[in-house]
Amino acid sequence: MPQFDMDISALESYLPPRPEPLDFDSFWHERIREAEAWPVDATYSVVDPGFSELVVEDVTFRGYGGETVKGWMIRPRHRVGLLPTIVTFIGYGTGRGFPGEYTSLASAGYAQFVMDNRGQGTADTPDGAFGPHVGGYLTQGIEDPKSYYYSRLFIDAVRAVEAAAAHPSVDLNAIFVMGGSQGGGIALAAAGLLPMTTGGRSFRGAMIDVPFLSHVRRAVRVVDTLPYREIAEYLQRRTDREERAFATLDYFDGMNFAARSSVPALFSVGLMDDICPPSAVYASYNHYSGQKSLAVYPFSGHGNFGEFQHQRQRRFIRETLQP
Repeated sequence: MPQFDMDISALESYLPPRPEPLDFDSFWHERIREAEAWPVDATYSVVDPGFSELVVEDVTFRGYGGETVKGWMIRPRHRVGLLPTIVTFIGYGTGRGFPGEYTSLASAGYAQFVMDNRGQGTADTPDGAFGPHVGGYLTQGIEDPKSYYYSRLFIDAVRAVEAAAAHPSVDLNAIFVMGGSQGGGIALAAAGLLPMTTGGRSFRGAMIDVPFLSHVRRAVRVVDTLPYREIAEYLQRRTDREERAFATLDYFDGMNFAARSSVPALFSVGLMDDICPPSAVYASYNHYSGQKSLAVYPFSGHGNFGEFQHQRQRRFIRETLQP
């Protein structure tokens, strides 16, 4: 895939208008207050996947609607004292997977809380009455923001941070949110929504890789790949619902969450990414209101940055935690 989007100078200054609904804040305040009617009820049960130097716990907490959400907590076994903790959100169509997929941060001395994706692929968390399944999620409930799938997933993310904060090993002054692709979109949403929680849940920083659900109105028009293709295929069949669908998606657009977060953030972008196009990533990055930096990979596609980005993330955590 060649570099197909804007040239780099245009991307760096790209600041499109945000399609923000007039009731954006009240909509999300209402969703959060509804969730807070239930205690988070986080429970941690130690499991043994065979790691001598790590402690792994199976997590259960109450997310959207008081429904049960699963997760993992992975932390170093012999580290003394409270731990900086990275709450991690994962990609599209997958579940929390196996603990062995998340050993890097714990090996660096941090705790990592991994949230399951309700109803997606290999998840252990159902979406209400519906168990996880393979298929698309982008158009589920798209005609009403209250019923839209991501209204549930984004609230789960806010509650996941609360669940992580309930663990006795977590340093409440050193919580980060993190994710790539769909997980990056969730992390960006969480960064914008956490200040809306009762008391304003504090957190230290955000690591947002190639965020999905950013500048959606453009992204759907410039790439023809899944998952954005799901929206295009829906609108092929329901051309009369175009503005109604996009009006819903505006409540979930990363640009609007970016404007509401002020903690330090590390973003990344691949200039050959034909899934989350560079202009969409830059749109959210340029609207981000806090201290920020962007790792640019000119010859990389969708998030295939590997250890290069992992090293940057570990350095970002260290530098953010310095007095």
